[in-house]
Amino acid sequence: MTVRFLRMFQVLLIAVLLACHSGCSSSDPAPAERLQASVQANWTQYKQDKHISDSVIPGAGMAVYLETPTGNYYASSGMGSAVNQNTRFRIASNTKTFTAAAIMLLHQQGRLDIDHTITTLIPGKTIPYVPDTADWAIWKKADMTIRQLLSHTAGVFDVDNNDTLANACASPQYTGKSYPQCVLATDPQHQFTPGELVGVDAATQLHFFNPGDVNYHYSDTGYSMLAEIIERVSGNSYDQFLMQNLINPNGLTYTTVTMLGWDQTIPSPFNPGYVYENGVMTDTTADNMSLHIGEGNIISTPADLARWIRRLIRGEAGINSTWVNQMKTPTAGALSKGANYGLGISSASGFGYGHTGANQGYLSLMMHDPAADVTTIVYFNVWDNANLLTQQFSLMTKAGRDARAAVGY
Repeated sequence: MTVRFLRMFQVLLIAVLLACHSGCSSSDPAPAERLQASVQANWTQYKQDKHISDSVIPGAGMAVYLETPTGNYYASSGMGSAVNQNTRFRIASNTKTFTAAAIMLLHQQGRLDIDHTITTLIPGKTIPYVPDTADWAIWKKADMTIRQLLSHTAGVFDVDNNDTLANACASPQYTGKSYPQCVLATDPQHQFTPGELVGVDAATQLHFFNPGDVNYHYSDTGYSMLAEIIERVSGNSYDQFLMQNLINPNGLTYTTVTMLGWDQTIPSPFNPGYVYENGVMTDTTADNMSLHIGEGNIISTPADLARWIRRLIRGEAGINSTWVNQMKTPTAGALSKGANYGLGISSASGFGYGHTGANQGYLSLMMHDPAADVTTIVYFNVWDNANLLTQQFSLMTKAGRDARAAVGY
């Protein structure tokens, strides 16, 4: 009786285990399924809250890509079925991590010193870090250091995101006071240069504050200046230096650096970008990236970005951990403004270290958490213009945190 009972118990136990093996998988979804459900729920809820119909924004949505110790996962909602982690998009200000890394690599090599003022002669050369011309005679230039440019603590006025024209633009297509937008209104393929943008600051003497003040103000123009410094120190163009020293050595197969005003497309496969405003969606994929050299002109993919930021933060991208730690450390100026920004890298609780980016049609986040060894990439291929830097940006960070939780991190 006892033996027969034990045999029956063993049969029942095996049956229960088998039932759990087949049945529990449906009640306890795999990480990839949980991630897809999380992304779908977040994007669906956002559209409902903003009363945005799917029929108005076909092909526009949100994607998340995670690399974790237990696997890599991709999910999207609203985007085309062919879009995946190897589909290109404009990474916007995530470009700044590449520019900062290039500067730190040159510093590591002894070819520049980030604590030099930008008027100092380049080591081993007879020219200063930036041109000694009227176009570069910006406010208190002689007091400004490369480190301050890296950390947005130099006070350089941001020509790209602020009005600088004394009078409204005369173009019928644009009547505002933004210098770049006025130029683009009449010449969409205009070849911008860092010197041209810096020249606006020189002509107006506009500035946010004095270099050396304990202060912080994000400045795209400051990073345009860093691109110029990279070229003058290295003797290579900005794109050549990045490709040869950072992009190719780190195996970023799908990453490119756009420099020319007429080169406004994205290499295939790419995800189109859109702007949604007042019930209308406009395709904004084609764009003049010469305006954003050094601060937002790189094209990449979620997988390439994940590889890049993980290798950079781990000291494996060519810049050693000593200098990466300086990049990761927030400055006093940034902290005084509630920002966790170091030298081209910011930090965020629950994500680790990285950057964010916004270029018309694309909004993105790129972070690596070294403690958990989890890399998070989130991006939209649509701007909800009315809510871009408020609710949509908040959704991006929420979606990233929810995604990590969905796969167990």
